[in-house]
Amino acid sequence: RGRRSAAGAPSAGSGPPRPPALLPPLLLLLLPLLPGRAAGLEVQRKFLSPTPTNNFALDGPGSRVYLAAVNRLFQLSGGELALEAEAAVGPVLDSPLCHAPQLPQASCEHPKVLTNNYNKILQPDPEQGVLVVCGSIYQGLCQLRSMANISAVAVRFPPGGSDPVTVFPSMLNVAANHPNASTVGLVLRRGGGGGARLLVAATYTGFGSPFFPRNRSLEDHRFENTPEIAIRALNARGDLAKLFTFDINPSDDNIFKIKQGAKARHKLSFVRAFLQRGAAPPARRPYAYLALNSEANAGDKESPSHSLLARICLGEAAETTLNGSGETKKLTESYIQLGLRCGGASDAFTRLVSVFPARELLFGVFERAGAGGGGGRPQSALCVFRFSEIEETIRAARNSCFVSPAAGMVTVLDSVVQGTGPACEKRNIQLQPEQLDCGAAHLQHPLAIVNPVTATPVFTYSGLTAVAVASINNYTVVFLGTASGGLLKINLDSTMKVISRRSISVAYGEPVHPIMQFDPSDSTYLYLMTSYQMTRVKVAACNQYSTCTECLAAADAYCGWCTMETRCSLQHECTNFTGANFWASTSEGVQQCPSMTILEPEINIDKENPVLIIQINGTIPNLNGTNISCDYGNNIHMVARVAGDYANQFIYCSLLPREKYPAFPEDQDHVVVETALRVNSKNIIRANFTIYDCKRTGNIYPKRACTSCLSTRWKCHWCPSTYACVSNHSQCDDKKIDCPQIVSTSLEPMPTGVPRDMTITLANATFSKVKEFPEVWEGSASHFTGSPHQLLFFPYVQLHTAEKSHLFPVSLQLKDRPDRFIDSPEMMTGLSRNYFYSAPICLWFRREPVAQLGTARFFPCPEIRWIEPLRGPLEGGTLLTIRGRNLGRRFSDVVGAVRIGSVLCAPLPARYIVSEQIVCQTGEAQEAFSDVVTVNVSREGKSRERYSYVLPVVQSIAPLNGPKAGGTRVTIRGSRLDVGSELRVLVNTSRQCTDLSRNASTITCTMPSAELTTAVRVCVQFENKSCASYNITFKYEKNPTISDINPKKSQISGGRIITLEGRGFELVQNVSMMVRGIGREPTSCKVHTDTIITCPSPAASNVTVGSKPAPVDFYLNGRLYTDDRPALDEEMYPEEALHISKFSLEYYADPQFFTAKKEKWIKHHPGEPLTLVIHKEPDSLGLESNEYQVKIGLISCEIQIVSDKVIHCSVNESLSTSNRQLPVTIQVGKFNYTVAMLHLGGGETAIIVSIVICSILLVLSVVALFVFCTKSRRAERYWQKTLLQMEEMESQIREEIRKGFAELQTDMTDLTKELNRSQGIPFLEYKHFVTRTFFPKCSSLYEECYILPSQQLSSQVGSQVQETHPLLVGEWKIPENCRPNMEEGISLFSTLLNNKHFLIVFVHALEQQKDFAVRDRCNLASLLTIALHGKLEYYTSIMKDLLVDLIDASASKNPKLMLRRTESVVEKMLTNWMSICMYSYLRETVGEPFFLLICAIKQQINKGSIDAITGKARYTLNEEWLLRENIEAKPRNLNVSFQGCGMDSLSVRAMDTDTLSQVKEKILEAFCKNVPYSQWPRVEDVDLEWFATSTDSYILRDLDDTSVVEDGRKKLNTLAHYKIPEGASLAMSLSDKKDTTLSRGNVSLLSPVLPTDESVEHKKSHRQSHRKKVLPEIYLTRLLSTKGTLQKFLDDLFKAILSIRDDKPPVAVKYFFDFLEEQAEKRGITDPDTMHIWKTNSLPLRFWVNILKNPQFVFDIDKTDHIDACLSVIAQAFIDACSLSDLQLGKDSPTNKLLYAKEIPEYRKIVQRYYKQIHDMPPLSEQEMNAHLAEESRKYRNEFNTNVAMAEIYKYAKRYRSQIVAALDANPTTKRTQLQHKFEQVIALMEDNIYECCSEA
Repeated sequence: RGRRSAAGAPSAGSGPPRPPALLPPLLLLLLPLLPGRAAGLEVQRKFLSPTPTNNFALDGPGSRVYLAAVNRLFQLSGGELALEAEAAVGPVLDSPLCHAPQLPQASCEHPKVLTNNYNKILQPDPEQGVLVVCGSIYQGLCQLRSMANISAVAVRFPPGGSDPVTVFPSMLNVAANHPNASTVGLVLRRGGGGGARLLVAATYTGFGSPFFPRNRSLEDHRFENTPEIAIRALNARGDLAKLFTFDINPSDDNIFKIKQGAKARHKLSFVRAFLQRGAAPPARRPYAYLALNSEANAGDKESPSHSLLARICLGEAAETTLNGSGETKKLTESYIQLGLRCGGASDAFTRLVSVFPARELLFGVFERAGAGGGGGRPQSALCVFRFSEIEETIRAARNSCFVSPAAGMVTVLDSVVQGTGPACEKRNIQLQPEQLDCGAAHLQHPLAIVNPVTATPVFTYSGLTAVAVASINNYTVVFLGTASGGLLKINLDSTMKVISRRSISVAYGEPVHPIMQFDPSDSTYLYLMTSYQMTRVKVAACNQYSTCTECLAAADAYCGWCTMETRCSLQHECTNFTGANFWASTSEGVQQCPSMTILEPEINIDKENPVLIIQINGTIPNLNGTNISCDYGNNIHMVARVAGDYANQFIYCSLLPREKYPAFPEDQDHVVVETALRVNSKNIIRANFTIYDCKRTGNIYPKRACTSCLSTRWKCHWCPSTYACVSNHSQCDDKKIDCPQIVSTSLEPMPTGVPRDMTITLANATFSKVKEFPEVWEGSASHFTGSPHQLLFFPYVQLHTAEKSHLFPVSLQLKDRPDRFIDSPEMMTGLSRNYFYSAPICLWFRREPVAQLGTARFFPCPEIRWIEPLRGPLEGGTLLTIRGRNLGRRFSDVVGAVRIGSVLCAPLPARYIVSEQIVCQTGEAQEAFSDVVTVNVSREGKSRERYSYVLPVVQSIAPLNGPKAGGTRVTIRGSRLDVGSELRVLVNTSRQCTDLSRNASTITCTMPSAELTTAVRVCVQFENKSCASYNITFKYEKNPTISDINPKKSQISGGRIITLEGRGFELVQNVSMMVRGIGREPTSCKVHTDTIITCPSPAASNVTVGSKPAPVDFYLNGRLYTDDRPALDEEMYPEEALHISKFSLEYYADPQFFTAKKEKWIKHHPGEPLTLVIHKEPDSLGLESNEYQVKIGLISCEIQIVSDKVIHCSVNESLSTSNRQLPVTIQVGKFNYTVAMLHLGGGETAIIVSIVICSILLVLSVVALFVFCTKSRRAERYWQKTLLQMEEMESQIREEIRKGFAELQTDMTDLTKELNRSQGIPFLEYKHFVTRTFFPKCSSLYEECYILPSQQLSSQVGSQVQETHPLLVGEWKIPENCRPNMEEGISLFSTLLNNKHFLIVFVHALEQQKDFAVRDRCNLASLLTIALHGKLEYYTSIMKDLLVDLIDASASKNPKLMLRRTESVVEKMLTNWMSICMYSYLRETVGEPFFLLICAIKQQINKGSIDAITGKARYTLNEEWLLRENIEAKPRNLNVSFQGCGMDSLSVRAMDTDTLSQVKEKILEAFCKNVPYSQWPRVEDVDLEWFATSTDSYILRDLDDTSVVEDGRKKLNTLAHYKIPEGASLAMSLSDKKDTTLSRGNVSLLSPVLPTDESVEHKKSHRQSHRKKVLPEIYLTRLLSTKGTLQKFLDDLFKAILSIRDDKPPVAVKYFFDFLEEQAEKRGITDPDTMHIWKTNSLPLRFWVNILKNPQFVFDIDKTDHIDACLSVIAQAFIDACSLSDLQLGKDSPTNKLLYAKEIPEYRKIVQRYYKQIHDMPPLSEQEMNAHLAEESRKYRNEFNTNVAMAEIYKYAKRYRSQIVAALDANPTTKRTQLQHKFEQVIALMEDNIYECCSEA
């Protein structure tokens, strides 16, 4: 059945839901976000849903928020949106062709599939405390859940159990059962306790609808009877047999159902159901409204409107509550619908998107039907309707239908089942007001009003989806959600005009749900929902405005100025906001901002006792009775008092004391002081006043003191007698005068050193007699006499300068008062030029009388050095720049003086530089010519270059067309296009072509955008003159359209080819692709055809695999690609126009490749065919075969087969190459990975081997013959050789024993002294200890070993490596589409594993399988330990039960063999249990002696020579690693510097036989001894340099050009080889790269510890050489030497292991030993040896030996093979100490056992004493042990990923599924509790390949 759905259902394009998983804490992010400051809104809280959201609801007081998403329900706390409860409600097995399984009598043969549950109805009923939750599964089944805890079902329906009720399909089929069909619901209350009802309206999805899956079965007609609208019973406390029934009989009267034949023509989609009181008093009756859209055909007699509003009456008007109703009205009795039209008849927005009732107004968001189909946002509008108009229209319609029929006003809905009655006709009845509103029993027909109610849009925008409205402070505030995840806030005045608008992005790219609700407890918060988020938004962010002007000018109805707190706030946030003038609202205007005016703002510094009088303006409360003062800053407060009435308040305040006046700035005669009015210790308003000083006015400007004094804005007076500026005229006896001053005139330039006459004019001169003034020219002085005619004459003034020119200021001062000047308001200057400054001279003499001075006058000729440009158009206008010297003394000299031939060039005054540069505009020429440029300034100067007038020609433009978005790069061709100084290319005479570049033949520029597709004229303008082109046109075409991109996924490395499909691409010249947010640099694309473009995907950064798809932008010709859609909102509000990308790209991890066995080397013989099989991890990229590229070296491997897991490729050409090793690489986009190395073997190998074998056989035959001949002669000599050898051997034995004894005595002291006991012990963390102990060889489940993380110590040393072990805490890496099933299945499986009966049967069933190997058993035990690590008490009980079974099995055979090996699960579990329990004891007690022993072994080994090839050493504990040569090694103390590990330089001890690698190791060990080994640099990463002298240094290497070659083999270099002396200076540093010039790969090496003279020994006689060799056994004494040196450390270690500390007794050991003794007693085992063996097998052999052999489990150290061999000897000694069997030792016994044979008896006593001490300890209770185990669990409870462990255990469960089920059936306990069925549920949940995809991830 396909039926109906919720308004909250996602649109068809919403895509599949996110994986429906029970939310782990990491997914539930409660985000307090940063406020959107410029937005006027502020996101306060967010809750993220893992699946798409459907609906939300609030409880009555707003203390809880209920959120419904796909397959999930969430209960959130109000305000904080913190998760309180959640419930999983899907997916389920379902089919739209099957009735709900809750209908017991209905069976279904149709296949069911896993179906997601989309919520359709989420309605709280606070009176009953239930939440109505209806989903799309099971035909729209509803549940009643508890409002207090949404995870609990309050009323189970159908109830089932012992008292079943009869259930019909109509009671279960409530909501729509399709994700894309709408459903709305509303809880209605009855008066008088009659119970609740549920109004449901749902889109029909049954038989005949497009939602119904056709299968041509007669059973389909079962689903025809679903009503579109129904009122159902909702009394959860009453008779459940009536729950969800149509609660009025006959039931047909309470449903609204369209006839089956008319359903295809009347498709209803519902928007919202809401309650509303009537608008007209006195009725005020309650109504239920339904807002919906109809696709009714216009030819029907019903309303052709698409947007409808239907009304249903609920009860009598006498009811006092909105939700109450009296006598129930039948649905069809009162049903009436009318159309809503937003806009005019021709351009109406016809589809209703969202509605919101606000008192007497109804706000609706409408969009144009069918808009936005191309991927863009549809145009939408906000319209406002009045309920009074709606109600009046309904009354008139009913009256028209039944009282006085009027044609075309109202009709009966005959498409409805209940509308089959008569049409409207006059009935001679008088309708009462109630009947006009709600109909009557005899008028039971649903009506439709023909003409819609019309409103004019008050606001238009693209993609509106939701609306909510509030009335605040005389404004109407409308909140609008958008399809792009934004929230708009618009403020409307009383005329519904928009006065301000703000916006914020809530969830980018996620549409806002149509319903938004205000918080009932605080209406300043708004709840809204997007595709994946629930958000609480504060309706105003007032605190972003810092001043009152900003606050009130923002025109935000919510915000106002809180005067006494001086902040912008919401009204209720302001203290005393109810008082007058405490809070100023926006409606009062900016002029009401509080301020103060200082009535006398300018104060003379000399004024006595000044007082500030302050007038108060704006919104300020009455200040009488408050504590007020004036604040002058610097903590200076002066008491103030209030005067005047409340309407006109004045403040009187004393000025700050004179001594506290602020200092005047040096160049100012005044200082501005800020004062603030301080009320109750808070400054609320501020103003400035000025303190001025007239005396400073005259002093600051000494050369214009009088003018400055009289022109200042202060009240200042000039006193000539005292030459002072005073503030009071009474201080001066003089009359008011005008200031004498110099009249500024221009003086002609003067040659330097030449005397000239000068005249200066004075104004207002008052000199009555001749006075003399000094002249202040620099250089010379002369005198003048004053004249009452205001003219001053200066004869023979000389100016001197050594520069090219110099400007001299002119000023006059009184001779007797050098500090007094004649005012010069405009400084007059004189210019002196040095005409002898490197210039040609023109000589001429003046004829004036001045010539009597006899001085020649020199004027240089003009010189033109260069001109630019050299060509220009005939029309002129070119700006010609002329540079040179002597180009005029003033601009007037060059006016009309510049010519090109006969054509004038007009100079520009703004660009003229005296004597140096002229810029002129060329005139028009009649024809083309060229000539020199001349400048005639007294004399004529000519240019060397010629300027040419030419005619530029424009010929063509290419390309001829381009998109109207612009960006096309065009090339205009012609000749002489580089002429002139300015060029413009105009398109259509108005817009310019930008980014111009040109040469002589081409002009290139970028075309602008255009509005229309048309041909436009292209004009090329030179010098802003006429067009040089008349027939050049460019045609604008439609913009290219991108319809789709494929694929829509890319690997993180990028480079995947994305194909763009569309049209018009031939117009595109260049394309680039950019991924917003996570993409790196944009990538360039390639245009193939008119419909195809390909782009490599950009690489991604900061991306989380599986995150939301990222938006993709394309730039066509440099312009951002957008759909061609109306841009009304962008034009109106450009500041908020957001580009929403139509396309998106989802990033996934790079693909993973490996060979079949994950080997890194592949062998191949040249000449043979080569086929490679490369495996890959399955991924979600969906790569095609052509996207892979496999190469072997540089040769391509042809791909033949590609599947999701395997790639086959073959090479058809020869791989013969000089390189024997070729990399096998696979490339996907930019991701390049080397899978393996191909090793090429020689084809001639077999032939060579055959020849060698034959040669060897021939040689052997010859040798055998020779031996036989010489055997008799050698027998005689053998006896003599033997005697000599025995004598030499006796001598060497004596020497070795003597040396060994000396070493034994001295080494103990040396070693103890050298060990640094203070260094930190590098313990591993617990989690790494556990993973290394539990999985010592890295389980096959994980293939690669973990890497210990290290912290980088410095930039030089160490490198940080992340822990890779999958069992450590981290994200469970499974694809999102697998997560829900995996988590649910693993959760159920975890429950089973926590059932003791199941787990024991499970383990035994697996152990009984023959192919369940020992490795699998150990792995299972370790996984169980990890999975149950948080419940160690339970784990211990399981282990004990399994051990009891093991003991029973062993007791019947040989009990002494129990626990000897790890062959069962429980034995490995015991090992793990001991490791966990003994970890603390290991760290605190045993760790230090164990670590010191390892250090001692390492140092002892390093004291002697070590063979670099074999690793054998002079000192060791293991005979196999003993160097059986007598090598004389001398120590060398080296001074080494190394910038790393925290030290700079050290003295390092090495041996002269050490190779350079061994020296480096010793240096690193010395420098990094306090650093964990994982952070050490590697030996191959460092270089060692020896400074032989102050100038010579050498890089020391194991192999270089100086290496000694013996018998064709190179000998490794040593310190002795380089002859490095004692105390040599060496420097070690990190190498930049490995030196591969000298590789060891093909070089045979010699041990470096051979004697240095051995190279010549082979030349000696055979007899001499043989005598040097001795029996190697004589060096065994060194084992004893080493043992004696280490004995103390070994004793300390054994003592720590086998002793009991009083403060830390081994609790686990005591507990387990008691358990063993108890089990032995129960079985009658009294043999003490058996108990000893059991204890030894369970603790020393199972735990301590493992630790002794593997110190890397405990410490971060380097365990070499040699140290491992020594530890094996110590471990064997420990094993022997714990054993009871007597050691049968003789001369043939291995030395490893003989070495500690003497100490073993003593150690055995210690072991037995330890066991006895454990036995004698007081027994532990179960409670004490459980408390200890619980504490261990608590300490490390978050260290491991138990989900991964569970998943790995499940693999075994799946592999042996049938055997486990059989074992569960066979066990009575598990069968009785039906555990086998629960196990089958786990299997069923995890099947369908879900687990496989998850495990591969």
